[in-house]
Amino acid sequence: MTHQEEAAVGLVGAHKVYGEVLAVDRVNLQIRPDEFFTLLGPSGSGKTTCLRMIAGFERPDSGRIELSGRDVTEMPPFERDVNTVFQDYALFPHMSVGENVGYGLRIKRVGKAERKNRVGEALEMVRLAGYEDRRPAQLSGGQRQRVALARALVNRPRVLLLDEPLGALDLKLRQQMQQELRALQGEVGVTFVYVTHDQEEALTMSDRLAVMNDGRLEQVGAPADVYEHPANEFVAGFVGVSNIVERDGRRFTIRPEKVRILEDSEASDGLRVEEGNIRDVSYVGMVTRFVVDLDRGGELQVIRQNLEMSSEQALEQRGRRVRVGWRGEHAYAIPDSRHNQEEGQ
Repeated sequence: MTHQEEAAVGLVGAHKVYGEVLAVDRVNLQIRPDEFFTLLGPSGSGKTTCLRMIAGFERPDSGRIELSGRDVTEMPPFERDVNTVFQDYALFPHMSVGENVGYGLRIKRVGKAERKNRVGEALEMVRLAGYEDRRPAQLSGGQRQRVALARALVNRPRVLLLDEPLGALDLKLRQQMQQELRALQGEVGVTFVYVTHDQEEALTMSDRLAVMNDGRLEQVGAPADVYEHPANEFVAGFVGVSNIVERDGRRFTIRPEKVRILEDSEASDGLRVEEGNIRDVSYVGMVTRFVVDLDRGGELQVIRQNLEMSSEQALEQRGRRVRVGWRGEHAYAIPDSRHNQEEGQ
């Protein structure tokens, strides 16, 4: 982001306490215009509180909230150019789909003809054209989620806030909606700020993401950078699965897919090699997960694609003596600092 370009959303020293609970601890964050940005973290990490402060539902105890460079900290929600999509959809059951989508326009006294046109455009955007007269009870969970999206987008906000919007959907539908949301964000050219505790969802959908823990930003960056170069042990363990190994007094993280189980006759040229026993095997369709107890202490998780191995063959590996190896460049040294309270520029 250039100095000439204002951030779509800015949190500047945002701090929030509920009683004795520190919810958000002096967070500095800059979210770029038109990007899909995800706040990722476990329950209680502060991600939803950050979203609610951007929306105006909560005010920071100190610090400020900015939208396009403008301080909106004291501004009520309805005056901010943002809309929010919630996990429970919050649709009015007694209203039709068209009435639900057009509700905000009606409150703003937009004329009936324009309202009808904009509702139709919004429903077409989420692939629900022609559903205007149906009631929410007649729709599937995925369709109700699309109606909630259309209702949020019909006001043409500059920023759309999404609070775990896919959490109530089953896995297959959630994955489908992830793809649709990502495509929709590219089409409408709106900044999306997305909250989730699902690491795979964050890695799949985001231009950039912020990992939060205990109210602090642990790391901000592109998904591949956060995954491959975690700022600390928390990020390494929370974003995907990671092995932590110690060598020469330093701690390294190695992803399970980077570790190989070497066949008996296989050369180990250029690899860091350890020996041990396979303690546990989990066959999960496309891959098998192995847990290897190392002779020198500790364990390594290994993921192997099931290119030719059946479930029976995989499970027979339990108890087997093995060598495991990885390339040196795939072991990333974990920085010493516990927290990386960086500003997402």
